[in-house]
Amino acid sequence: MSKLLENKKGIIFGALDERSIAWKVAEKAHEHGASFLLTNAPIALRMGKINELAEKCGTEVVPADATSMEDLGKLVDAATEKYGKLDFVLHSIGMSPNVRKDKAYTELNHDWYHKTLDISAMSFHKVLQTLYSKDAMNEWGSILGLSYIAAQEAYPFYSDMADAKAMLESIARSFGYHYGVKNKVRVNTVSQSPTVTSAGSGISGFDKFFDFADQMSPLGNADAESCADYCLTLFSDLSRYVTMQNLYHDGGYSTTGISSKVMEKWAK
Repeated sequence: MSKLLENKKGIIFGALDERSIAWKVAEKAHEHGASFLLTNAPIALRMGKINELAEKCGTEVVPADATSMEDLGKLVDAATEKYGKLDFVLHSIGMSPNVRKDKAYTELNHDWYHKTLDISAMSFHKVLQTLYSKDAMNEWGSILGLSYIAAQEAYPFYSDMADAKAMLESIARSFGYHYGVKNKVRVNTVSQSPTVTSAGSGISGFDKFFDFADQMSPLGNADAESCADYCLTLFSDLSRYVTMQNLYHDGGYSTTGISSKVMEKWAK
């Protein structure tokens, strides 16, 4: 396969360890000729292995709190000083104190709820606004946020993260219009299968739902590496007219009403 991202420059948010989708995207982007900065919140940098990834990809890590406009401004300035205008950005950020503390949706701590929305959704708007105001993207650039089907359907275990993902997808549509008009920058979200990551596996009941989704999906669950492949196609020039979309990458789960595997399991 030719190098899809040769000479393209970007920023990748959210790589924590080798299980992270952002980590896989970084590895694949590097293989396909891209150059990029890696970034994560300072606390995540202490918890993860991102410096190992930076060394592997021949790049550097610029710490940034994605809820801070000041931090984001410094990050974008660092990227454009190093590379000039950018071609792609991945927003792979999500965290809910309520989910971590196993709070039922009907009993949310609303201070934590605000943090969930700020970190997992408003940060996407802040990233977009920073890039937009600094005119940091090349024409036909591509910006992606990672989402989940709980933005459209009720998943009780996903708690307030479902609201955050719905907001994330709305931001992609609304900002995507303005960015497209300004300089043809694409803004999309990718709704991924349940994926074994540090964030996903921390959700109560994740293992059982992972198996259920795998049995419901005609192709089975899409893994993190496959999601990275898909993200690269959306960063590439091959998808230059795709924008303001929520794109399902889930093995067919989102459009399967019931599967024979699940029917057979219930019959037992």
